[in-house]
Amino acid sequence: MGKLFGTDGVRGKANTELTPEMAFKLGRAGAYILTKESKTAPKVLVGKDSRLSGDMLEAALTAGLCSIGAEVFHVGVLPTPAVAYLVKHYNLNAGVMISASHNPMEDNGIKFFNSQGYKLSDALENEIEDLITEIDSGNDNLPRPTGEGVGTVTVSKNAAEDYISSLLSTVPGLSLKGLNIVLDCANGATSQTASIVFEKLGATLKVMSNKPDGKNINANCGSTHMENLQAEVKKVGADVGFAFDGDGDRMLAVDENGELIDGDQIMAICGLEMFNRGELDTIVATVMSNQGFELFCNKHGLKLFRADVGDRYVLEKMLADNLPLGGEQSGHIIFKKFSTSGDGILSALQLAAIMAEKKEKLSTLASIMENLPQVLINATVPNNRKPELKTNVEIQRTLAVIESKIAGEGRILVRPSGTEPVVRVMIEGRDSEQINQWANSLAEIILSELNC
Repeated sequence: MGKLFGTDGVRGKANTELTPEMAFKLGRAGAYILTKESKTAPKVLVGKDSRLSGDMLEAALTAGLCSIGAEVFHVGVLPTPAVAYLVKHYNLNAGVMISASHNPMEDNGIKFFNSQGYKLSDALENEIEDLITEIDSGNDNLPRPTGEGVGTVTVSKNAAEDYISSLLSTVPGLSLKGLNIVLDCANGATSQTASIVFEKLGATLKVMSNKPDGKNINANCGSTHMENLQAEVKKVGADVGFAFDGDGDRMLAVDENGELIDGDQIMAICGLEMFNRGELDTIVATVMSNQGFELFCNKHGLKLFRADVGDRYVLEKMLADNLPLGGEQSGHIIFKKFSTSGDGILSALQLAAIMAEKKEKLSTLASIMENLPQVLINATVPNNRKPELKTNVEIQRTLAVIESKIAGEGRILVRPSGTEPVVRVMIEGRDSEQINQWANSLAEIILSELNC
């Protein structure tokens, strides 16, 4: 068995890579590892996004959980951060989200949260993998209660309302009356909750891509396809647009001119505000964050720590050093005071609150940081060929040549995705045309060498 867990849970094409059989085993192994110290029946919350395969995997996962005697609480279609919040709020042992986030609808994923609402450490994920290996070898020694010991399923009816209340509690007294906002819900997990939050605060709303049918999640919408939101903001003369991804843990914004505001810029705006209030002196970003963000931090006396890619690695640093703000350029932003994970709606609320309180346009707020030219290209590579990236002679030779040419003027980062079958090529520099040429050349070589 290859490694199951990537940077954000277990993902794959639903029903061929991520099968019901695998979901069943993950339910058994995951619940056992996360609740083995519990002296009562484990209590596990299960949520999902809107993709078609969610029902199938939910049924299989739930069967696995119930087979070891768990009490399972279904919350239906809700954002990933809602699952993280509700696990702790309801005092449960663990939570599971069925989602492939920004991936296309044919993919799906399963990610676990502990009793405090945090994603699992590498060590715990390894324990679950080892246990599944044992199961696959015929050594399934996990509990199999019978009779009254078999697990049960309860549908939680107030989950959405409780999550919405938690979001509103982060901005007490805030009024967004007079603020014209466009929301793009990616036909995903935020399709119901996001609009309710902003309506309650008095904003004038236009909502896009909020009619999920199981097949249209992330389809030319949401935070990975910003062009429609950018056009709509300009068309209706909105003050701001917010786009979420399929499971609602990330958000990217659009200013009143239709210009993209990425995660680095959002952290700059929120981070400077928190710095001025004496709430922070360090922000945690990742190796993918733009050098412009680093220059911004230097200018304002802020410290910047770069973690590995993945919001859980950002969070690990935040927890270790008690840091209040961190995130990714892609829009995963973590406000530790309010949440244990990235939360797109929460991030949008915090940004909208700054706009309302300062009475400034988003373009003005975002002007405190200038992004350096950056190119990001995805080269499709089978997951089993990714390890060859570091040993392939032609790839390493080309990489060395580009690094020598860009030295002192920019940077290059080549890394396999932990959530998709791609290798990401990122180059920053002063000359947009030149870095585009280098990035495309390197991506073509990676495609040629690792797909033969």
